[in-house]
Amino acid sequence: MALLNVDFEKLPQEQRLDYTIRKQILWESETATEAELSIKKIEMIREHRSNDPEKGYNRWPRFQLSKSSSQD
Repeated sequence: MALLNVDFEKLPQEQRLDYTIRKQILWESETATEAELSIKKIEMIREHRSNDPEKGYNRWPRFQLSKSSSQD
């Protein structure tokens, strides 16, 4: 939450006065085990680069810019 608050404080004042937070479900399963859920979570964090400090707020797994990522 602290990381989100830091991002929020960087917004222009007019945006801080009127904003919307949206939740998007990217994957769901009624039968996945905790282990399968953990694997899927890491997979999606990497796929969406939400562990890249310039893009997202996930700090784990640690972001590493790969050669294929640098060509994006």
